Amino acid sequence: MDELGSMLGVMSVREAVNIAAGRGLNLIEISPNASPPVCKIMDLGKYRYEKKKRIQENKKKQKVIEIKEIKLSPNIEDGDFSIKLKKAREFIEEGNKIKVSLQFKGREIMHKDVGFAVIKRFKEEVIDLVRVDSDHKLEGRQIIMILSPKQ
Repeated sequence: MDELGSMLGVMSVREAVNIAAGRGLNLIEISPNASPPVCKIMDLGKYRYEKKKRIQENKKKQKVIEIKEIKLSPNIEDGDFSIKLKKAREFIEEGNKIKVSLQFKGREIMHKDVGFAVIKRFKEEVIDLVRVDSDHKLEGRQIIMILSPKQ
């Protein structure tokens, strides 16, 4: 192809380079794996600029899913719990995954049932908006659960 977009047909590399040099442009290989390889006669700086713009447009269109963390404790008060719940709903509506973790400190680990009750209560409050990726499980001194938005 030439700079105007018209097809020049199949030719040798030497002929194509001579045509490009005669017009003061470059011969750029567009798809080297094709048979025969596809080349274009155009300005190299303009080609790089257009390629960079295409990459930027593609980056704008894709949505990156982040994992947001909500930290709870076994003896959390109702007010604090509702604030964490509200924040979790915001994260879900934005399309992010949520990692809910409940950390046991000191001797709180003796009352695991209290921690599991808090996690289950949290899950019941947001179950209408989420899908459970990883159900609650005890890992060391914390309970972890991963939730993602429903499609």
